[in-house]
Amino acid sequence: MFKHAQLESVKASLVAAATQALPLHVRLQRALRQLILDGTLAVGKPLPATRALATSLGVSRDTVESAYGQLHLEGFIERHVGRGSFVSPRAEHLPHRPAGARTQRVTRAQALSRRGAAIVQRGGVLIPAAVRPFAQGLPETRTFPLAIWERLQRQVLKEHGSGALTSAPAQGLAVLRQAIADYVSLERGAHASADQVLVLTSSQQALTLCATVLFDAGDAICVEDPGYYGARKAFEAAGLTCMPLPVDAEGLRVDHLPEAGADSNGPQPRGLYLTPSHQFPTGATLTLDRRLAVIAWAHRHRGWILEDDYDSEFHYAGRPTACVQGLDLHGRTIYIGTFTKSLFPGLRIGYMVLPPELVAPMTAARTLLDGHSAPIPQLTLARFLQDGHFGAHVRAMRLLYAQRRDILAHLIRTHLSGILEPRIPTGGMQMPCLFVCDMDEAEAVRAARRAGVDVLGLSTLHAGQTPAQGLLLGFAAHAPHEMAAGIEALASALHERVRRRLA
Repeated sequence: MFKHAQLESVKASLVAAATQALPLHVRLQRALRQLILDGTLAVGKPLPATRALATSLGVSRDTVESAYGQLHLEGFIERHVGRGSFVSPRAEHLPHRPAGARTQRVTRAQALSRRGAAIVQRGGVLIPAAVRPFAQGLPETRTFPLAIWERLQRQVLKEHGSGALTSAPAQGLAVLRQAIADYVSLERGAHASADQVLVLTSSQQALTLCATVLFDAGDAICVEDPGYYGARKAFEAAGLTCMPLPVDAEGLRVDHLPEAGADSNGPQPRGLYLTPSHQFPTGATLTLDRRLAVIAWAHRHRGWILEDDYDSEFHYAGRPTACVQGLDLHGRTIYIGTFTKSLFPGLRIGYMVLPPELVAPMTAARTLLDGHSAPIPQLTLARFLQDGHFGAHVRAMRLLYAQRRDILAHLIRTHLSGILEPRIPTGGMQMPCLFVCDMDEAEAVRAARRAGVDVLGLSTLHAGQTPAQGLLLGFAAHAPHEMAAGIEALASALHERVRRRLA
């Protein structure tokens, strides 16, 4: 019979919360197997008779018999009629570890490549786990027309049947690519055909593809400073060197674009990443003359322009400016868009409008990441676009977000006067706010999060120049009463920081 400690170990395994979903005989089989793996039950060691063990554990004999049978099939024990069950000699070759000892772990430095270690050190892209004030980049989903979406999805399933359950082409379904091409051509002034569209899961995936397909490790790419940290992380993960260029009220400072042959300590950049419609995070719109200057620069240097039009639908002062891609007659611009900002994050559909010569290589590279996007959401989104529901939803959200932007600015000026000054953007879904007092940004971010408020420090968005100290607050996904409660919590946390500093 088992020793008392061994029997108690088996009993503990049977009642462990982590295994309660498993059948009882499976729990017993795993507990016995672990004793063998630990070396507690050595080769040749007899196991208790099934009836005796069943009585000791308070289970049926069939339960023990099933556990023994599985251990026998797996080669852990041998069973002999009239003699009983014994630990198999094959267990001698198993990698034993002393009972109670922790499994030896490989250190991170040993486990990761240099690229992997760099990714871990710089961190990934923050994805909010919950919609708390003032999480950035999240749309309002509670007013989304779910009934319309559900009806369109039913139509898709009725029309396509089981065909909608199969794989989709890696480039994306033709009907969605055509709907996207029609939309960006009409609303954004792009030059796009369905053949140029590559459907993806997100704009972040688009950036990763561009970084790996268009550039080699060690190449340089210009980025806005401050700018979108997700792009910078994608480029650095691919081994690129990011060259930060300053931004002002008119967008990227094109006079800082490096020219070939100019004195430089580093490599000449082979590309430029832009958020021209609403510069992230300042909200500035790149002026027409600067757009033309960027296009001319890319043409001279045979470089690529990565135009991230992540939330261009939400412009609150007149119509949005036409995209850079539509002005580029040289085919050096890659247009990147997403529906996770304009519709809902769970949709997971983004896209690129590519120069014709890049469609095949980008599509091939995409198959190495995730193969294709799910067909049912693609088909449903295509109808949502074609039937005019997308345009109606965007118009409604544009009005709603403009109201929320103004409410947030008023709340900040009312409750955080003397600490934060809002910079009201003409578009987008977040508002940069600068500190107007002596405030440690990192401490402010930590205090805000302890108070249940999600904010982003502006300095983390800078790569080169002296960073502006402040906070970035999202407003699109948060109702007025939620923003009011969030600002009160933030004000309480920051005013407490000020009082402690003055004490």
